[in-house]
Amino acid sequence: MLILSRTRHSLLRTISQTKQKLADFRFYDLASQTLNRCTSRRSFELQHNLAYGLKARQRLDLYRARQPRLSRPLLVFVHGGSWAHGNKADYVFLAESFTREGFDVAIINYHLAPQHIFPSYIDDLVLALNYLHQQQAQFQISTENLVLMGHSAGSFNVMSALYHPQSYDLACREGIKAVVGVAGPYHFDYKGDQYAEPAFDIHVPYQEVMPYYFVESNQVRHILLLAAADNLVGDYNTFDMHRRLTEVGNHSEIFTIPRTGHISIIATVSSWFSRYFKTKQVILEQLNQIFPPHSD
Repeated sequence: MLILSRTRHSLLRTISQTKQKLADFRFYDLASQTLNRCTSRRSFELQHNLAYGLKARQRLDLYRARQPRLSRPLLVFVHGGSWAHGNKADYVFLAESFTREGFDVAIINYHLAPQHIFPSYIDDLVLALNYLHQQQAQFQISTENLVLMGHSAGSFNVMSALYHPQSYDLACREGIKAVVGVAGPYHFDYKGDQYAEPAFDIHVPYQEVMPYYFVESNQVRHILLLAAADNLVGDYNTFDMHRRLTEVGNHSEIFTIPRTGHISIIATVSSWFSRYFKTKQVILEQLNQIFPPHSD
């Protein structure tokens, strides 16, 4: 009877885990996993699952470029997924694409909705940035030349790390040279939004949350990308954020990427697709003005 009980318990646990994986699965997970399997590992050295905090989701992967630029820029990427889905392991293709250009790349996990709501995922990003700053000598990286890059919800997160109702104690703030926002939501009402509402306290007005309302003057270069066929995040988010940034004298430019949708736009930075789309080219042209590439 004891053996049967243990077997039944093990079976129920397996069924429960399988159901959870199915519930968490998105069709684009398969696409990113396939893309990752086809991605070369020659341009980087990986330090996997570094703990930037004590909780399970407070982990990051650090990809150190084998041939870094002289200024040793560090690109920190934050994934999308409506604040409720996504994993750092899905973006090996992005890390490879930028490490081959001489950037060190850190990709973070963060706490997900609906169990965790704003500002917990922003808190995680700030904690990760402070961790990287504190450990830069150990990891042989630098936070003096930082690029914050996010896709979709991740774009909101990186903007909110800078423009937040209550300013964060961000040790590497002066090192942030650029923010790359890809198909980001920066100025919208999450109440009634089926995708966003679970990630926020709907009793708090969006005007007290959105980074649009907390923009401050700085020297950061803001690179805002729009997918030409985005049917999920309204382009007014990007245009509103651009207008607000320029109103206070900040640098901001908008680039629309043809033949891309809300999800596909981030895949087009991969080395496999970047020759067919201008996403990576646009980003690099902007970043090269800050961090000159290797001379021939």
